[in-house]
Amino acid sequence: MILAVIRNSAEHQQKVYERWAPVYDRVYRGLLRDGHRTVARLAAEAGRDILEIGVGTGLVLPYYPKHCRVTGIDLSEHMIAKAREKVARNRLTHVQALRVMDAHHLDFAARSFDVVCLPFVITLIPDPERALDECARVLRPGGEIIVASKLGDGRGLQGAIEHAVAPLVHRVGWSSSFRIARIVEWAERRGDFEVAEIRRVFPNGFFKVMRLRHRLAA
Repeated sequence: MILAVIRNSAEHQQKVYERWAPVYDRVYRGLLRDGHRTVARLAAEAGRDILEIGVGTGLVLPYYPKHCRVTGIDLSEHMIAKAREKVARNRLTHVQALRVMDAHHLDFAARSFDVVCLPFVITLIPDPERALDECARVLRPGGEIIVASKLGDGRGLQGAIEHAVAPLVHRVGWSSSFRIARIVEWAERRGDFEVAEIRRVFPNGFFKVMRLRHRLAA
């Protein structure tokens, strides 16, 4: 059997999200609300200066406490435009900046943030490990990377279904076959991050929130 490997590209994602930007909130607000709230709460507990990668239309932004200082980036200028509208309309003064930027090349100095969040975007990034390396670079010592996504373990019937539907969901910019083990392996290879928690969220644990904590040097 020949297994097809499906790779996302920046061009593919930009085209997908240009189509999705006008209706994204209506489709995803309710489905992802629990995950979004959980990400914002855990981020605020971990630090004040927060970078959100894949900010999209800004669905997570209202959930961050007002004492936080949030910077959001996204590959899609159409999504960023929607997020800026939301910030202005809802007077989200804790949002410091919204910028079009590639997660593989973060235009921030090293050690700029206490927390880096990736809500429902890690499975769509063409090179997740490279993006996580960039997250680690801009993170302050002892900080956290928080990942929310559909994270499977690749086992049993669910794993088979995830792999089988991967070509279909790729067309709408999603991924069904991304594995938790891939993030765990990244942390183990680096040696300076540990998996602090994997939390199951609505619906019925289908989505998960994963906390990666930077180990302070001894």
